Amino acid sequence: MKKYFLLSLSAALIIGQLSAQVQTGIKTLPDVTVTANSNVNKSVTDAFQKSFSNVSNVKWFRLNKDYLVTFITADMNNRALYKKNGAMVYHISYGHEQNLPPEVRQVVKSNYVDYNITNAINVRQDNRNIWVVNLEYPKKLVIVRVEDGNLEEVYNYTRTL
Repeated sequence: MKKYFLLSLSAALIIGQLSAQVQTGIKTLPDVTVTANSNVNKSVTDAFQKSFSNVSNVKWFRLNKDYLVTFITADMNNRALYKKNGAMVYHISYGHEQNLPPEVRQVVKSNYVDYNITNAINVRQDNRNIWVVNLEYPKKLVIVRVEDGNLEEVYNYTRTL
């Protein structure tokens, strides 16, 4: 349960930071309506097939005027959002330590030597490639983000139980 909470919290924080940043502060985003099993236009399906191969369990949803697709590649769960013209808005993959690129894993493990990597989330949006990594130590939970080789600690929790 804790694992899914941290995973959801991490993804929500990163998407929120990427989508709501403006130079003067945080912009409130409009309400989103999700409709299941949507008919997807050819521009979107062509863009999806061009970007991803060897996928399984593909499910499409309508998100206001955009299309959200969930799918599995290898051992990672994925979500991608497309505009109706086929332009990808973002792609998020949910994985574990073995899914981290070696250079990202090295940056994390060199700063958190005794911590276990429990989850790794990759967010790609606007030519940015961000890894959000959940770490665990006996009484600590830490969330870090790595972008362009730079590590930033996002949250650091101490367990009381």
